[in-house]
Amino acid sequence: MSSTDKPRVAFIGLGNMGGPMAANLVEAGYVVTGFDPSPAAASAASEAGVTPADSAAAAARDAQVVITMLPSGKHVLDVYQGTNGDGVLAAAAPGALLVDCSTIAVDDARAAADAARAAGHRAVDAPVSGGVGGATAGTLTFMVGAADDDLEAVNAVLEPMAGRVVHCGDSGAGQAAKICNNMILGISMIAVSEAFVLGERLGLTHQALFDVASTASGQCWSLTTNCPVPGPVPTSPANRDYAPGFASPLMAKDLGLAMTAADTTHTGTRMGQLAAEIYREFASGDGAALDFSAIIGAVRDDQNEGAAS
Repeated sequence: MSSTDKPRVAFIGLGNMGGPMAANLVEAGYVVTGFDPSPAAASAASEAGVTPADSAAAAARDAQVVITMLPSGKHVLDVYQGTNGDGVLAAAAPGALLVDCSTIAVDDARAAADAARAAGHRAVDAPVSGGVGGATAGTLTFMVGAADDDLEAVNAVLEPMAGRVVHCGDSGAGQAAKICNNMILGISMIAVSEAFVLGERLGLTHQALFDVASTASGQCWSLTTNCPVPGPVPTSPANRDYAPGFASPLMAKDLGLAMTAADTTHTGTRMGQLAAEIYREFASGDGAALDFSAIIGAVRDDQNEGAAS
């Protein structure tokens, strides 16, 4: 399919994730117009072939596909509506496909989809997993909430950015899958960190514990891909002073969304609640600029305080 056969894409939110995602669409032959309020992010995207716009509505004008990658549900809804009905929904081409890749509350995702459909568009929530590395490599997992009729169109757009696309159900189902997945991730990273700290105190080397757990029943992504100690997994953030691939404040945000959903559905999530509390405290302090695997530092601090008392 030539670039003239592909739909025109607007990409709103060109930060650490959105920028490389938009670049992969350009590489695949899409004409992409983008907007980000950060001049640095907009400039980097421009260097990758994204045509810059002065506003979200300007980027979306007559676009057939609008992709958003924004911090919160409020941002998504504000961008869709604009200040006086002059937002993305009014600017996009009739019947445009709106794909929100942000991680937001399920209720916000459904409200955004309702607003899009009321304006005559198609709506998809498609949050991602894979971090900045996956965004750059085009290997993200997309968790899609969409009507069956929209799957072919959304799959074609997501393919250049994806390693896998999973249809989770109708509107909001992608967000539901994302927050459940990240609750597992947050809990498991704390568990792996506690195991390494216990191993240290028992005289185990990091490599010995990794060699056992990575091929035994303790195997998980938090261990084998994002290992919280330097050495065993050379590509993990622990070997780069915990420079974030997935920052601790983002984990705290996602766990907060999961706990909101748990409250709404009257679901008991004792481990999730504890993980949310631990990450909320860490992200508001020493972990604010660090990868979520740096939580091992907080685990060590807790252990040291316990030993001192």
